[in-house]
Amino acid sequence: MRASTDIQYAPLPMPRQVPPQPPEWLQWLGKLLEGIFAPLGRWLGMGWPLFQKVLIGLAAIAVLLIVWQALRWWLARSRTAQAPAACDTWQPDGAAAAALLEDADRLAREGRYDEAVHLLLRRSVGQIEAARPGWLAPAATAREIAALPGLPEAARQAFETIAERVERSLFALRALGQGDWQTARAAYADFARASLAAADRRG
Repeated sequence: MRASTDIQYAPLPMPRQVPPQPPEWLQWLGKLLEGIFAPLGRWLGMGWPLFQKVLIGLAAIAVLLIVWQALRWWLARSRTAQAPAACDTWQPDGAAAAALLEDADRLAREGRYDEAVHLLLRRSVGQIEAARPGWLAPAATAREIAALPGLPEAARQAFETIAERVERSLFALRALGQGDWQTARAAYADFARASLAAADRRG
């Protein structure tokens, strides 16, 4: 049988597979990026192949952040689109508003103006959640809450005034003074004036 030429016993050579080449525009882009970033990679002690992988990883993280922000924006738009029309007569409960001002006044008398204004903001968010369930996303910022279309204009102005000072305290690292506290307190009291008056009459 081995003498027969009809049967192949010798191993056949494997055909050489040439890896597909990327398109010319991608090769040009790769050379351009190498020319720009390779010196930086050498300065950091990395060769171009390793630094190229680092750049790809950073680009992937940037894309994920963009997608996350777009998704967050879309969810916020969906919530506001489903929100009912503004109700200009809505105000916080009078007893709750009076208790909030009493607690905040106590902090302000101790000179703890940052805490007093922050308390106004936190309780205001809680009052909005109680009055309009489902409006607020778990990670909603103060600016996003103030932009809710269903929020009465008086509530929006008070909330923006309070939130502006809290942001200044937290992010600008500027301690609030008595003037900041009085402005924030007056904004909340003006908004809740009718509820506070009704609570006084009941009391």
